[in-house]
This record gives sequence, structure tokens and C-alpha cells, in this order.
Amino acid sequence: MSEPSFVTHEVTNQSPPFEGLNLFMTDAALGEAVAREGAADAVPDLTEFGALMGGAESFETGRLANEHPPRLRRYDQKGFPADIVEFHPAYHQAMTRSFEAGLHCSAWDHLKTPGRPPARGAQVARLARLYMTTQAEPGHLCPVTMTNAAVPTLAKQPEIAETLLPKILSRAYDRSFRPLHEKTAITVGMGMTEKQGGTDVRANTTRAAPIDGGGPGAAYRLVGHKWFLSAPMCDAFLMLAQAPGGLSCFLVPRLLPDGSVNPLRLQRLKEKLGNRSNASSEVELEGVEGRLIGEEGRGIANIIEMVTLTRLDCAVASAGQMRLALALAIHHCRHRSVFQKRLADQPLMAQVLADMAVDVEAATALAFRLAGSFERAGHDEEAAAWRRLMTPVTKYWVCKMAPALGYEAMECLGGNGYVEEGLAARLYRELPLNAIWEGSGNVMCLDVLRVLSQDPAAAESVMASLEDLAGGDRRIEALLNDLKEMLRAPGGLETRGRQFVEGLARTAAAALLRRHASPAVADTFVGSRLRGEFRHTYGAGPAAADCRKILERALTPK
Repeated sequence: MSEPSFVTHEVTNQSPPFEGLNLFMTDAALGEAVAREGAADAVPDLTEFGALMGGAESFETGRLANEHPPRLRRYDQKGFPADIVEFHPAYHQAMTRSFEAGLHCSAWDHLKTPGRPPARGAQVARLARLYMTTQAEPGHLCPVTMTNAAVPTLAKQPEIAETLLPKILSRAYDRSFRPLHEKTAITVGMGMTEKQGGTDVRANTTRAAPIDGGGPGAAYRLVGHKWFLSAPMCDAFLMLAQAPGGLSCFLVPRLLPDGSVNPLRLQRLKEKLGNRSNASSEVELEGVEGRLIGEEGRGIANIIEMVTLTRLDCAVASAGQMRLALALAIHHCRHRSVFQKRLADQPLMAQVLADMAVDVEAATALAFRLAGSFERAGHDEEAAAWRRLMTPVTKYWVCKMAPALGYEAMECLGGNGYVEEGLAARLYRELPLNAIWEGSGNVMCLDVLRVLSQDPAAAESVMASLEDLAGGDRRIEALLNDLKEMLRAPGGLETRGRQFVEGLARTAAAALLRRHASPAVADTFVGSRLRGEFRHTYGAGPAAADCRKILERALTPK
């Protein structure tokens, strides 16, 4: 008599793990955006990097870094303050990989040689790597982004920049807890938010008193607190505090030159919805030593370029995360069968996926047009105007679209998307972050209104650019005219800020798609998005949408 079999089933009709894809070669919209925004020469390197980021090891590193979040060690074994954040090795693997790729510094490589101009496409190529890296593990990019963005602020104090820039430009990640002068490479964080102020940083109560005379580059003593100090393991921080001359910007190192710990007392690590691999903390400043960047009273002006650059990263990263959500959904639906058909071939599902793909391509096109404007702003007035007005517009729209799209992608996977073993659930918890970090929606709208009042010529330049991109499409031109009417309307835009910003974002995305995307993508976006109706779901786009062509473009089998 044969032994009874206890095998109850074999696993069939499941999609294979999402890995082993080249995140660059399978993304036609990304490749085209990179080329047209000036980084075509980087395509071979980006292709190699796309294979690395889409590999099994890359996604496994992300899983481990999030399943083993950082821990705060406030005291050493003898009871002395330690204020150390400890990470799983996977986190350090992700940091090492991003440093080697230059995500924290490659846009500034020209600074290694005095007088050398920036390399063509350096910013766009860096952001393409960021776009792909955030798909594998986004949390560690917080200190990476801030380090990149700190360079213009540090440059306002040349003697400090001269010392620190070589360490920022190094691609050898140095995790050691040592004074700045002993490090081979450093990370730089930012501390602005306080309990009573939040976005209103002018309400900050942290005080800074000069130690010996004061003035640019001098040492000050800071006393106060920061409610959100992201990446507290950074080697130094740019912080705002109230000096005798007003709100000012300071560089605050973790350790002092003599090796003693600067008394930034970490109170706790935040328990966040997502972004688990990255530490965010509350910190008390018990007389920490910092050096003044620029003049007293110019704190916001001196740190604003850092804020602007982090907003650019937020927009690009959200577009990258939307891309991952879409790719996960298409990958699953191409392998899973329901009612005798592949899910991707079921008309209703195909329409949902194609509808999502249109938004992802729009987000990618708009984010990389913004990246290209950062490249050209120094010598191109049109790009400078786009950079100024469209940074808050792009961050607002792309980052706000991302959570809804992430949910729809998760539903495409069904229960497989809701459990923590897969990528979709972790991604869904991550997606709201970039809309909140560095200015939430209303703050972006207020920034747009500020630009419109201070620099009307910027709005005129952007509108002219969009008319040119629209190529005579009457629907896009009609929305442009509506936006111009809103600008001319009495009473201004104080209560219609969101309506204007969303309309401008949709118009810009439509114009870019009309000029650069396939007709199937552009026609679907223009036909279903420009009117601005409130949309609760995906898949309700025009029935004539060519879903097959859109999906072939959305995840190309390369």
C-alpha cells in the first residue's frame, strides 16, 4: 500500500517575483525624457544602473532595510549619552550603492575643478538614478537627497564649503561616528520644523547666541528643539535658529573637532506610517555648537535653495514610485489568468492599467521637464522661469497623484498586494510622504501665488512655452485661456489656489505629452484629464483609448 500524500495543492497561476527587470530599458517614458532633457550621453550608464536596481539583490536589500528599522541608543553601557542610531546592514548596503552611483553629489562633480562648468545632463542623469533607486528602497534617499541639496547653502560660507565639499563629493560611503575632519565622506541633514511652527519656520523658538563675537562663519550656541529631524545619523545639519539679528542658518556637526559629542539629545525616533528604513527623530539642542552660514537674519534666504532642490527630488521620486506601482500591476496582470484570459487581456483590467499608465507617463514627463529646467536655468531665461514657477506646481501635482495610483495598483494585485510579503503594501505606505515633506499641498499653492505676485514675467514665460508645446491642440489652448482668465480675475487666487495649480499642472502635462508622447497616451490624457472632473477611480477613461499600445509602451519587454 502506497503512503498517503499530504500535498494539498501545487502553486499555479501566480505571477513570478518582480525582479530581474532592467528598470531603465523597460521604461520607455523614462528613456525618452532623459534623452530630450539633455542626458542622452548617460544612457549606457543608466542602462547598467537599471539592471542593478531591478535585480533580486536590490529589492531584497530594500525588504531587509524596512523589516529591520533603525533603533535609537540614547546611552552607552555606563549611562553616558550616546545618541546613536543603529541600522541593519541592509541600510548601509543601500547607502553604499547610492554613494557609488553619486546620488548625493554627481550634479556637483564639476566643483572638483575650479572654473569647470557643470557637465551637460548631470542633474537629469542623477535624477534618473534617483527615480530608479526609489523603486528599490526609498527611505535611505532622505539623507542622500539632503546632502545633495546642501551644497548651494554651504557655498554661501566659502571657508566652510572649502573644507566640507571634498567630503561631500566623495563616493566612498563612510558610516563611522567621527568628527567631520576625520571622515572620508559625510552626509548633511536639515532641521527646520518645530512643534509650535511646523511649516511656519519664522515661528521657530530655538535660540542662537554668539560664542565669540558672532558674524558669518562664527561659532554660536544653540538651545531649543526640533520636532522633526530626519536622518539624525547625518554628520552635520543645516538648522534655523533665532540669532540676535533674526532667523539665521547654522551648520551643526554631530561631533565637535575634539571628538566630543555635540549635545544634540535625540529624544525618540518617530513611529512613521512608512519610510521605515529611515530614522526621523525629535531632538533637544542642549547648547549645541553651530557655525553661522551667511549673515544673521538671512536664514530662510540662505537655506531656500536646499529646500528647492529637495522639492525637485520629491517630485521625481514620487514619479518613480508611481512607476513601480504601475509596473507591479502590469507584471502581475500579464501572468495571472482569470475567466480563461490573462488579466491584462480582460478589457476592464486593460482599461484600468492603461489609464494608470497615462498618469505615470504624465508625471514622468513633467518631473523630468522640471529637472531639465534646473540644468538650463543658469543660461536660459525660459528655463529659469519654468524652474521658479513649476517647482511647486510639479511637486504638488505629482506627489498628490501618487497615493491614489498606488492604491489602484494594489487592488490590481488583489490580496497579493495587501500583504506585507510583496512590494505593493510597503510602497503604498511610502507614497504619501513626498506630498508632506518639504511643504504640503497648500504650502505649494502659496509658493505659486508668491511667484505670481513677485515675478509675473515667469508666468507669462511658462504660458508661452505651453502654447508652443501644445502645437495647436484647441483643448489645451482652451485650458490655457481659462488659466489666464483666472490670473486676471478680480480678487486674485487666494481661494482658488488649488484650482489654478492643478489646472496648470494638467495643462503642462498635456502639452508635454502632446509634443513628446505616443498619440495613444496623449489623446487619452487630453481627452480625460483636462476638464478636471473629480475622479474617484481609474478605468473610466475614454472607451476609444488604445489600451494595448499604451500598455506595450508602459512596460516594454526588454
